[in-house]
Parts: sequence; structure tokens; C-alpha cells
Amino acid sequence: MRFVYLTHSLASCWNHGNAHFLRGVLRELIHRGHDVRAMEPEDAWSLENLLRDHGEAGLDAYRANYPELRSTAFTGTEGLEAALSDADVVIVHEWNEPSLVAAVGRLRRLGAPFTLIFHDTHHRAVSDPEAIRTFDLDGYDAVLAFGATLSEVYRRWGWGDRVFTWHEAADTRLFHPPEAEGPREGLVWIGNWGDGERTAELEGFLLRPAREAGLPLDIFGVRYPEEARAMLERHGARYRGWLPNARAPEVFARHLATVHVPRRFYVDMLPGIPTIRVFEALACGIPLVSAPWRDEEGLFRPGQDYLTARDGAEMTRHLLALRDDPALRRTLVESGLETIRARHSCAHRVDELMSILFRLGAAPVRKLGPTRTEEAPAP
Repeated sequence: MRFVYLTHSLASCWNHGNAHFLRGVLRELIHRGHDVRAMEPEDAWSLENLLRDHGEAGLDAYRANYPELRSTAFTGTEGLEAALSDADVVIVHEWNEPSLVAAVGRLRRLGAPFTLIFHDTHHRAVSDPEAIRTFDLDGYDAVLAFGATLSEVYRRWGWGDRVFTWHEAADTRLFHPPEAEGPREGLVWIGNWGDGERTAELEGFLLRPAREAGLPLDIFGVRYPEEARAMLERHGARYRGWLPNARAPEVFARHLATVHVPRRFYVDMLPGIPTIRVFEALACGIPLVSAPWRDEEGLFRPGQDYLTARDGAEMTRHLLALRDDPALRRTLVESGLETIRARHSCAHRVDELMSILFRLGAAPVRKLGPTRTEEAPAP
């Protein structure tokens, strides 16, 4: 099949977490023999920031680890019809301009033969619903939502059985334990500061517990304002700046454990949606402790795949236990890897996507992916 994915950026993961999952899914489709193309705007904000801060060298890790992937830059909506003329499936990510989203829907409405899908991987549907409502989705055949609670929002908006839950996952071709174990020390947290959505949580569940446990803490990410860096310094954390996501496995491999601190919207308004770092960390075989987060969809086995902390004091106790108990670390790693390999790789998500396309009448009955132990979830 011929797939076209319209993304904000494939090349840049600078404050663009969807690029992690997208790269893994597109690569998996390519390895299964599909024709895959990615299109991104020429002036993508994420790519512009990456190049401003790091120059062309900032793309080295992506290019080295994803040699199969290429993207085509476009401006506005000119030439869109020609670019999509031979596509079987077109997927449009929510981080695109409303004019582009509408233009692709108009092509479909006027008779373009491809199956057209809108892919939502953000909390804006609940945190800023009017921003999502500016998208004209008339003409779209379906919506992919990255959690059941987000799917329910679209159902309330009238999408019914045309919205499908499609979680993110780990690209296990890249995210896996190191071939040979080396020395590990301290904690690592990879994440962006953002817009104050979890400032108190980062201090209470990451910075203070790490200091109290006596564990050195390395922090990677972007958009850390001066006051955020000052907070890190007060707690003795080392701010390392931006990390290309393709290099995250090697960083995980140098550390004893990591911590999951979800943004407030994914705790209060869209429960059940983890950050992609949970999938990636467990796939890399690093023990993980999570701040409060309700796994309402049963994606993982809390307490077995990772530890959970109800408050900062419990987080400190968990970190001390991980520091002092190699057997506990080993048990968590083995359990987390088992869950990722059974349910949460990009290969699993491609199986699910093909099942969705079959339901939409866009894919043959034949299952293209390797045999799985469980079927794709029903919408």
C-alpha cells in the first residue's frame, strides 16, 4: 500500500514527541514492503529551533539511526493534489495548520480515492477544545486518538465508531537494552519543561526525591527558562540540554533508573495516556518509577513493570530501594521488557493500524505483520 503521512516534522524531535513514534511506525511499514512518504511544512517550528540551536549537526543522530526515512518539504497547499494522487492512505497529524487539514479533507470530499485519517496525539481536545474545533474534518474517514479518554471526546463530537484508539509505542529496532551492560549511576529524566504544566510535580516527584536519596540526577530537554534552571541548580540536578531522541537508549544505558512525571492534563483530564518515555524507557531495560498516574486501560502492570509513588516521600523510598537492591532492579527490567515485547512495539501498532484500515475498507484481509499474541483493540 502507499502511505502518506503529513507531519509537523519527521527530521526534528526538538519539542516534538510525536516524531519518536512516527519514525518507528513509518520504518516498520517500510520493512513490511509498503511505499511510505512523509511530508512536512518547509518552515516547521520544531526543525527551525533545532537548526538554530544545533545547526545541521543536530540532525546527525536521526540520519544515522533512520537511514530508511525521508521527508518532503512543502509550502502552503500548492501541489497537494499531485502529491497525494497515488496514495492509498493519507494520515494527517494534528500539529498541522488548519488550512492544510481542511485542504486535504476537501480533496477527499471531492472524490480523492485515498482513505483519510486525522491523528491526534495531544491534550488540546480537552485543554483547548476550540483549537481543535478550528480543524475542518469534513471529508475525513476516521480519527486515530492516542488514548481511550481522547477517543471518547471525539465520540461525543459525533465520530462514533469512526474513532479508534491508537496508543504510542516504542520503536524496538532502536529502543532496546544495551548489547553489553556497562556501569550505571544515578537518575536520568528526559523531558521538556513546557509551559508550567508540571512544575510542582517535577520538584515534588523528581528533584527533591533525587536529592533526598543522594542520587545524582541528569536532566535532558528543551524550553527550560531561567527560573527552571535555577530550580534544578538548587536541587543539585545537572541540566544537559537537548538530547536527540535517537540517542536516548545510550543515555538510559548509563543510568540506574528513570522517573515518569506526566503532565497535569494526562492525570486529571485524559487519564490513562502515558508519555512515550514510559514505552521507550521500559523497552531500553531501565527501571522506572512513576508519579501518580492511573493506567485506566491496563497498558502495563503497575508495581510489576514499574513502581508507583503516591507522594514525594514514597518516591524517595522507591529510589533508595532501587539504589540498594540489584534484584529489584532486575525484576522490574525483566517485567517491563516482557510487556513491551508482548504489546507495545511499533510493530504491534502497525498490526493495529492494518486492522483499522481493514475495518475502513482500505486494506486487504491478509495480515501483513508478524503473528501477535493478541488482536488489535476494538474501537
